[in-house]
Amino acid sequence: MNGVSGFSQSRRSPVFFTEADGDVSCGLCHHGCLIKSGSFGVCNIRGNKSGKGIIPFYGFISSLAVDPIEKKPLYHFRPGSQILSLGFVGCNLRCPFCQNWRISQNTDIPGKWMNPGEIVSAALGQNSGSIAYTYSEPLVHAEYLLDCMELAHRHGIANVLVTNGCIKPGAAKEILALTDAANIDLKCFSSDTYKKVLGGDLETVLEFIRLACSMSVHVEITTLVVNGLNDSDDELNACADFIAGLCAGPKLPDIPWHLSAYHPDYRWNAPPTDPDFLLRTAEKARTKLASVYTGNIAGDNNTVCSRCGAVLVRRNGYRVDIAGLAAPAAGEKMYRCAGCGEMTPIGY
Repeated sequence: MNGVSGFSQSRRSPVFFTEADGDVSCGLCHHGCLIKSGSFGVCNIRGNKSGKGIIPFYGFISSLAVDPIEKKPLYHFRPGSQILSLGFVGCNLRCPFCQNWRISQNTDIPGKWMNPGEIVSAALGQNSGSIAYTYSEPLVHAEYLLDCMELAHRHGIANVLVTNGCIKPGAAKEILALTDAANIDLKCFSSDTYKKVLGGDLETVLEFIRLACSMSVHVEITTLVVNGLNDSDDELNACADFIAGLCAGPKLPDIPWHLSAYHPDYRWNAPPTDPDFLLRTAEKARTKLASVYTGNIAGDNNTVCSRCGAVLVRRNGYRVDIAGLAAPAAGEKMYRCAGCGEMTPIGY
């Protein structure tokens, strides 16, 4: 494994805390937790020890794997590549249908401690040009993200966030400034559902998405379609309209929307998402958005050229054929169609 120097095993001090009169106020996310000594905030990650803000899980990694980038899911960023993916513990939401609840709703699980240098060394050793911060919510580990992302960029490695987007703008700007690509959950389009069911805040998520787009981060959006929660036509149409409004121009907006099928898990026992319903929803959304994909079901998720209709990227599960793409020319960041030469929405 290639070695990377520059960070020791020591843990950095928290940077999103305000300390006063023995209490600690966390300014990282929408909860704005006021944490008493000996306690933790909603995320179970950020705490107070004797009046000082603490982040005792800095560098605790619950999982480390090399994944296809399509698994994030990212379909328009470095297709066909492999990405080093690291997971954490804890989350600032309480989604009752969470698919990764064993690590997101728990901190007492097996794992290992890795400083940022060891993460970057692992990426270099695996010849991975990207690192994904994923599996459970990475943003509650903001200080660790900043350290890892900064070091990754020094070594020419791209940073990918897979996130619920529930973080205040000040912290978001710091992290997004080091982010190359993000898949952001838009779990529903109801403020009440976000607040009462998920423990989140819709406007915080929408602002995070807008901010990421304004900072030239490559953005893709995922909605897990959950029976009885967010599967009404009105709500899914509202999601599509919001995504469409993020882009201006004569063409259909090219921010990919991933509609994923839910299965019963954690505390939600509704039947699985009907594949036919998901496919119909995706077809309707394509009247507003150029790139709509379905996840966790069988189906055609190819990407085609907007000019000539040739297949740019052919996908069969996580098996990907990018023969339809021509490599970016010098100075360009986007692939071209190998057939007609049209610039594609797929970045490198």
